[in-house]
Amino acid sequence: MKVRVNNIKTYSYHGCLDEEGVIGSDYRVDVEVDVKNKLAQQTDNLSQTVDYSDVTKIVVEEMGIRSKLIETVSARIIKRIHNECEYASSVIVSVTKINPPIDGDVETVCVVLNSSDI
Repeated sequence: MKVRVNNIKTYSYHGCLDEEGVIGSDYRVDVEVDVKNKLAQQTDNLSQTVDYSDVTKIVVEEMGIRSKLIETVSARIIKRIHNECEYASSVIVSVTKINPPIDGDVETVCVVLNSSDI
């Protein structure tokens, strides 16, 4: 079973440029969690699965901590989900920076990190 939380929107201050730490940017985060417990399907009990509101809270909190690389933020999100969500077996996080400050007409840049990558 998978729990997906898609399109979590934040305004955050990540990036290698000093201006990015001051100006900030829009971000979108998508999370997919493999749930190792199938009892929720039978018990109808939230404590038997991964609560998507907990996942959202973790994402918002970690996106609020400035980092130079969105790879670093992605890894922090994965580690917290593993530490705080008992039934999370593997996690995929996609962090997308909207309108990055780079040369060219680029709508987004994205990093996708799997728990097996860290």
